[in-house]
Amino acid sequence: MNEKTISTIKETVEEILEKMGFSASVAISQEKEDSGIICDITTEKDSNFLIGQHGSNLQAIQHIARLIIRKRIEEKTRFILDVNSYRQQKNQSIIEQALSAAEEAIAQHRAIVMKPMSTYERRIVHLELSKNPKITTESTGEGEERKVIVKPSDLI
Repeated sequence: MNEKTISTIKETVEEILEKMGFSASVAISQEKEDSGIICDITTEKDSNFLIGQHGSNLQAIQHIARLIIRKRIEEKTRFILDVNSYRQQKNQSIIEQALSAAEEAIAQHRAIVMKPMSTYERRIVHLELSKNPKITTESTGEGEERKVIVKPSDLI
């Protein structure tokens, strides 16, 4: 990722936040695994408004930021907005839930159905549990009710 792209992302996010009336600082870091960019917004008092219920506001702001940035730079860029490391903590929590479900599935030798999750959250579960050859995962359900089923590999 070049410096111009990184500075465009940072400036655009700062501009969006300012126009929305929020005071926050924006820091950019490079994600290790898939070379994406994490744009972490740090704020003292506005985090609840920026995140919204179950991260819905954060998702909407990220969508708007991506649309604007796509118009400003030609290079295809993947980046994630985060507020006070909310997503990072949430991702860790999802991984812990997935590992717990996997342990339970193996111990009880039965399928475990996890709570409904967003596409992004289900992807985290599938990627994390794909590392374990004793477990298989699949998604089931429609729309907001879509969830991951975790089951032992030998139970098919």
